[in-house]
Amino acid sequence: MLGLKLPTDPRWVNIVAKNIDEILTDHAYCEQKAASTAISLIVSFPEYSDLIEEMIALSREEMGHFKMVHDRIIARGQKLGRDRKDDYVLQLIKFFPKGGSRTTQLVHRLLYAALIEARSCERFRLLSEELEDKELADFYHKLMVSEASHYTMFLKFARQYGDREEVDQKWQDLLTYEAEIMKNLGTQETIHG
Repeated sequence: MLGLKLPTDPRWVNIVAKNIDEILTDHAYCEQKAASTAISLIVSFPEYSDLIEEMIALSREEMGHFKMVHDRIIARGQKLGRDRKDDYVLQLIKFFPKGGSRTTQLVHRLLYAALIEARSCERFRLLSEELEDKELADFYHKLMVSEASHYTMFLKFARQYGDREEVDQKWQDLLTYEAEIMKNLGTQETIHG
């Protein structure tokens, strides 16, 4: 369903299971960054009213997810740690060249967002199926369903605003590039790393 060309190494879950507090902190920041992305799209592309409506809803939902993760951190007797750079995202955003028309810039940002959501969804599925902590596994199952709808929404908008054939080719090329990135990741207690 997600179209990812390289699945996460299943051993990643073992790393996460030994470092739950670290993954929760990283996850909290991922939710905050997803909300920031939605707000950034509103600010950068205010002329797309249908996109704006969806991004308003998405920013609220992602901040709700941030609160849910933060609540779990507090319940575990921990505090939200500091944000770390996301090597996955930093490498991913190097794929498309800078510049181009506003429409091209928008399509590229939507495709990046779709892929980040798809990978998050895949990782949440693994956590929901493999974590021994059943409450946390259930939590990640619910988030997995939400992330899947985000991925499809971003991809739908990219196809709506760009030339469908060109967007689909860019999507396939981005998926191939992302698979190469993933070959060197999956060894850290981070959502994408």
